[in-house]
Amino acid sequence: MKITFLLTWGDEMGGTEMATYTQAAHLAPRHDVEVLSVLKTREEPFFTAGRAIPRRYLVDRTGPYGRPVRDSGLDEQACRTLTSLPSELIKPAWEATFDRLTDIEMTAALGALDTDVLVTTTPALMAAAAELVPSRVITVHQEHRASQLRGVSGEPLLVYAPRIDALVSLTERTNDWFADSLGATAPELTVIPNAVPSGFRPRSDLDGKTVVLAARMTPEKQLDHAIEAFATLADQHPDWTMRIFGDGPQEVRLRRIIDGLALHDRVELLGRSPEMEQEWAKAGLALLPSRNEAFPLVLLEVFAAGVPVIAYDIVTGPAEIVRHGVDGLLVPAGDKDSLAVAMDKLMGDDETRRAYGRAAREGVHERFSAELITARWEELFTRLVARREDPRRLADRADRTARRIAAGGSRSFNVAAPISVLSGSADEQKAREVLLQAQDRTGALVRSAGRLAEVRDDVLAPRMAEWNLEIATSALTAHGIPYVLLRDGGTSYRVAVEVERREQVLEALAAELHGKPVYAELITPRGAAPGAVLAERLREAGDVAGLRVFKPLTTESRTLRYGPAFGCTVEFWTENAEDEEMPGWRSTPRGSTLLGPRLPSLEADATLRVGERDHPTLAGFTDRLMWDVTFPIDVVYTWVDDSDPEWRARRDAAKRAAGLADGGADSGDVRFRNRDELRFSLRSLAMYAPWVRNVYLVTDDQTPAWLDTSQPGIKVVSHREIFDDPALLPTFNSHAIESQLHRIDGLSEHFLYFNDDVFLGRPLTPRSFFDGNGMAHFFRSPTAVPPSPLAEDDEGYFAAAKNNRGLLQREYGRTATHGFLHAPHPLRRSVLAEIAEKFPEEITATAASRFRATTDLSVASSLHHHYGYLTGRSTPASLTCSFVNAGDYAHHTRLSRMLATRSHGVFCIGESADAEVPADEQDRVLRAFLSAYFPVRSPFERS
Repeated sequence: MKITFLLTWGDEMGGTEMATYTQAAHLAPRHDVEVLSVLKTREEPFFTAGRAIPRRYLVDRTGPYGRPVRDSGLDEQACRTLTSLPSELIKPAWEATFDRLTDIEMTAALGALDTDVLVTTTPALMAAAAELVPSRVITVHQEHRASQLRGVSGEPLLVYAPRIDALVSLTERTNDWFADSLGATAPELTVIPNAVPSGFRPRSDLDGKTVVLAARMTPEKQLDHAIEAFATLADQHPDWTMRIFGDGPQEVRLRRIIDGLALHDRVELLGRSPEMEQEWAKAGLALLPSRNEAFPLVLLEVFAAGVPVIAYDIVTGPAEIVRHGVDGLLVPAGDKDSLAVAMDKLMGDDETRRAYGRAAREGVHERFSAELITARWEELFTRLVARREDPRRLADRADRTARRIAAGGSRSFNVAAPISVLSGSADEQKAREVLLQAQDRTGALVRSAGRLAEVRDDVLAPRMAEWNLEIATSALTAHGIPYVLLRDGGTSYRVAVEVERREQVLEALAAELHGKPVYAELITPRGAAPGAVLAERLREAGDVAGLRVFKPLTTESRTLRYGPAFGCTVEFWTENAEDEEMPGWRSTPRGSTLLGPRLPSLEADATLRVGERDHPTLAGFTDRLMWDVTFPIDVVYTWVDDSDPEWRARRDAAKRAAGLADGGADSGDVRFRNRDELRFSLRSLAMYAPWVRNVYLVTDDQTPAWLDTSQPGIKVVSHREIFDDPALLPTFNSHAIESQLHRIDGLSEHFLYFNDDVFLGRPLTPRSFFDGNGMAHFFRSPTAVPPSPLAEDDEGYFAAAKNNRGLLQREYGRTATHGFLHAPHPLRRSVLAEIAEKFPEEITATAASRFRATTDLSVASSLHHHYGYLTGRSTPASLTCSFVNAGDYAHHTRLSRMLATRSHGVFCIGESADAEVPADEQDRVLRAFLSAYFPVRSPFERS
């Protein structure tokens, strides 16, 4: 069998290159194996293993300019021109090194590729292969990173995966994410980890008192954590030193840290080493403090040398290799204190360290030997090649591609499952989960994000947080364990229990939740591995600072998942026995509360109601605290359905009467286009802002067919109810409508103004929009209002902003330079009324313009904030906010990332007038995205 591995740069030092050459070397004795490298950057590959593998190159970059490796008649000028032009085959955001010359050479080489199997090694190369490789070639992508954490460079994975034969992940967690994200569009998905490189590898005798790390010096590797943790132990272990191999952009910073900690004689930065196996043989302990890894080959090297490892328990990688308490230790990700505790344990206990080292060397060969891993690759390749001529192969590929498009995929967008930051279950727990799933009679339990989850499409986030609180506290109550419900201003719940009752709590949760798919994330464990364990296994948790109890839920689409973020945290509070100033007080093991990190006792003397249940608390938590927002907050939407023929007739008649022609940014088609965004914006409110009192929908006598107006908390308001002069109607000017919002009957003093294309992306609190004293927030945009005078051809937004600026200059002598984010606008009704009273001519002129005019003010979205600031009723604030232009293919990438990360508090999906994406494709993509982001219906939708 002929097997070709495709690398971007086969000569460089990197985990992808090392893993590829290792795999190629293992396959070479029985197959015709070659490496095809797009770029030649050295005379010989950095890795010795690469020099024994046949290699071909496409573009030579060893000289002053790139040039084809093949015989070519291109002169220097042509080559320089081509290398200066951006790639058209591979987006620069995917991988910036490609250019027009690499496009030409890849098109020629891949289009004529004569091989049985092509293995791509980056998402960008996978995209190129899907476009260029002949159909008879089996295409397999080997993903070398934690794909769910890639960001924009991972975009091709979901877009092009349906067009290849197989997608191979290094870990179960990444494979699960592909399965959830791709669904029926997935090619064959399988997991094959890296193998231990073959050949003799010297073994460490562990006599050396040296902590060794090997990593690129980038922020992702967090080498500063290792140095700082070592600094806290240096005096206790004076015979130990630290050696760090690698280079990178953070080298200068790391040297400064070392000098600042006076460790210049204890910590060495030694640059790259092509023979790390010799360095591992001198090590006594290895560290891996990375923020992200896929399946770090460096750990296999370390274990092959018989050296134990301490690693952060991140999403993927270390937990698949390190067996906690057997051949190394896992500590909570990013926790430098826990890292230092683990280092202290192994640096001070030679016997345990040697036992771990022996287990590491024996276990790595049993689990990741070349023979075992190579056999799995050969089985996959053989099976795929055997069906190469099967007509169904290409038909299935076409069906997968068609399903992706039908499900809303575009050339830049594909539905993505959310990322889980917890590592998956270990083998023993996984076996128990299999049994629990088999015993489930409802069929609602599935594996998702590495653990069991119940499938439900009817649970909103606030209810999930309440549910987890009930699960945890019911177990405590059943066993007579007192607790106190805390307040910290968050959106999930925390309870405090005296640390002396920790064993009772673990027993109670284990007993009450036995056989149930409920988990507990261990907070600062001092013995057990970090991560989430089935609650029934909590008796083995040992010394922990707390637990985050949660019942995993996922929707049928797998695009919404409830995990530990909505869990109930049970904290074990310690007594300040030696504190003379606060004897008997209790301290939180983490964070703080609205009353501070210490409390005089945990004896409840009040209750707090959550949902339908009262929970014991301290009286201080029931007080009206200084920063609490206790006033009602409403929401106002302005909405129009542009597909309504009666509304269109009214608009067209008004245009004719005004002498206006169709066309242009302010003609209405783009701004008025209805894609059912309101439905999903209301879902976002129900999901992430349950504190909203009432929603007012301001329309031109239109009501969405799906809206259930009989539900409490929703009211449709006609323009006729808020415009004092009926002669001004109908109006098609959003500025005019916004100028009258303060006239809504029953509207609260404090409210949020939403456009229907604005959505909440994660849980927010009232304090995100208002201070406890009633001050309204505003969110400044980086976009400046042009400093030029008002002109007739100004776009409506900028014309209104310039009019606002002129008014403020006239009245207050202040110049407004910037607008505001596309976000909910926190408004005060009294401020709007005051503006209308203070500037009656301007407001009347705005209200009288049936279509946007150069005389408009933008009252609700801009003038209110500036006027409120100048009169002491509004204040600047920040909010994580993103704007997506649905008409720009480049912005579709953001949609996939937003689904996976759910990291923005607010986002807006708009459309430019000169959109490159056809309207029907925009409709399809946005509906797919919004249905995936907000799959749970709001109470305002008809059943």
